[in-house]
Amino acid sequence: MTPITTWLKAGALSLTALSGAVLAAVPADEAAQLGKSLTPIGAQQAGNADGSIPAWTGGMGKTAAPVDANGFLGNPFANEKPLFTITKANMDQYKDKLTPGQIEMFKRYGDSYRMPVYTTHRTAALPDSVYAAAKKNATTTQLIEGGNGLQNFDTAIPFPIPKSGVEVVWNHITRYRGGSFRRVITQATPQTNGSNTLVTFQDQFTFRTQLKDYNPAENSNVMFFFTQRVLQPARLSGDVLLVHETIDQVKEPRMAWMYSAGQRRVRRAPQVSYDGPGVATDGLRTSDNYDMYNGSPDRYDWKLIGKKEIYIPYNSFALASTKLKYNDILQPGHINQDLARYELHRVWEVEATLKTGERHIYAKRHFYFDEDTWQAAEIDHYDGRGMLWRVAEAHEMQLYDHQVPFYALETLYDLQSGRYLALGMANEEKRFYDFDFQASTTDYSPAALRSAGVK
Repeated sequence: MTPITTWLKAGALSLTALSGAVLAAVPADEAAQLGKSLTPIGAQQAGNADGSIPAWTGGMGKTAAPVDANGFLGNPFANEKPLFTITKANMDQYKDKLTPGQIEMFKRYGDSYRMPVYTTHRTAALPDSVYAAAKKNATTTQLIEGGNGLQNFDTAIPFPIPKSGVEVVWNHITRYRGGSFRRVITQATPQTNGSNTLVTFQDQFTFRTQLKDYNPAENSNVMFFFTQRVLQPARLSGDVLLVHETIDQVKEPRMAWMYSAGQRRVRRAPQVSYDGPGVATDGLRTSDNYDMYNGSPDRYDWKLIGKKEIYIPYNSFALASTKLKYNDILQPGHINQDLARYELHRVWEVEATLKTGERHIYAKRHFYFDEDTWQAAEIDHYDGRGMLWRVAEAHEMQLYDHQVPFYALETLYDLQSGRYLALGMANEEKRFYDFDFQASTTDYSPAALRSAGVK
């Protein structure tokens, strides 16, 4: 057994449950591993034993492929071919590197569902300022409120050397997303026969320190600001969601407002949290399914199981190609898997179990977080009967020109209804993500919602 495996198992056993006390950050000699045996944000820098996972050597460069005038990225791996393809017929020989959710997708959809597996590339790269913040966080950031909040947190990734499941989850929640951006994306919730109505959103996101008028005293418990405006279909156009995401959501719950274009009214929206219904999703996702998982972790007990190697969607540049139409991606039951790309990567495995006395439609969730980015790659969702219900899969893509790991597409498959949600498509939009977007606190005020929603 390797030292890292021993450490992971010991951490998982000793820190399965969290008390309400403040948990200490790691000592300086342990944090010194960052940038040496560990990457600057905590992944194992070395490759695996047989070389199928290479060593991390700095990630993808900012000029890895051409970027067009509208910001859409070229595919650095356009000429690569799959090493092999996993199907229902041969999945047993790969099952030790598949999640229960992936296995159920093969069983549910048979020959139409497949996983093309490619050479692994560890492309994750972030700005030096984020690496410096993560190293600082390692020795200073602490959990408070039983793990439901942070103190002494800087920029991103509070626990690059995590010792508990909830610390891994906080790394996902706080991971670097470019500071401030605007994007137009499209969502679909296909019927079982593949028919769908597209919903287009304009999202705006700003981390608190990126505000033009940032004031530490006024924004001390706000992590980021977010708005989502519906652009189409016409019946929903002009509706706007506003979120002030807090760092300690138990002490100060998430603040959310909705502007209804039809009613011309701004209202508080406490339902935009936990298992409240997602916007315009036909009930196919909860509020905390957005971004794979978001919000306060207080309703679950989080168990750190450890690390493992599995096939996850990665370097999904082909799926984001502007040569595709949305109907090239959307099919009955699941997306067009011929467009997907899977690679073997190490993930952190975390199990979330609903606390006694708490309420949520998901009684258990099983998470797999990519070690190089802290992004959730796969999540299995179980209902109150213990049955696997929904399978979430995130198709990762390095936005190399801005050094931001992100998702080309999020999917959430409902195994019981045979329907699914696909969120984040930008293939037919006029421009890709705008990381030069700047905003002030007034842009994220309830008073600004009405003007933002004007049709």
